[in-house]
Amino acid sequence: MNQIAEFCETRTIHPKILYYGTPVILLVTLNEDETVNISPMSSSWALGDILVLGIGVEGKAYDNLNRHAECVINIPGPALWEHVECLAPFTGKDPVPVSKQSIGFAYKKEKYEISNLTPVQSESVRPTRILECPIQIEAKVLNIRVPEYQQGIAIVETQSVHVHAHENIIKEGNHIDPEKWSPLIYNFRHYFGLGDQLGKTFRAET
Repeated sequence: MNQIAEFCETRTIHPKILYYGTPVILLVTLNEDETVNISPMSSSWALGDILVLGIGVEGKAYDNLNRHAECVINIPGPALWEHVECLAPFTGKDPVPVSKQSIGFAYKKEKYEISNLTPVQSESVRPTRILECPIQIEAKVLNIRVPEYQQGIAIVETQSVHVHAHENIIKEGNHIDPEKWSPLIYNFRHYFGLGDQLGKTFRAET
């Protein structure tokens, strides 16, 4: 038995949520009047240039993506956590869905104003990028489905068409420097950054 295994006793628990430490994203989608909505999220993963998002079907992002199949996936660093939290209690959906009313959400349309973030024109999609986010991914929606086993959630498959990164986190042309870049992590409803590097996988190119 190794040293770690010696301290691995477990017990069964029943947590309300399973956000066990995933990066925060700020999803920008296009409203009916050509303004944009910003949705803070923490359910996403990537496979190659495909990014899969988990979004609520009662939210404005779901409506927007069904109507206009483009978005920008902005990835904030730890320094932006308070800007993200400024967005957290607001929805772009009017009227506010009953399920969100019951947990304290309010309607606000001007998400850039609320968050004190800055819009930047995208290259290939109509929703704007967020200047302060170190990584900004323009994407097109490939598929949206609501699984039968979870009616309140939609699984959105998107494909990256352009990736923008702050100059200070780029290494050797097309690589992000992992020593200079840290995503904002949503860890059981608390915000964290990354700690010191522990090592790297055998597939790392830098």
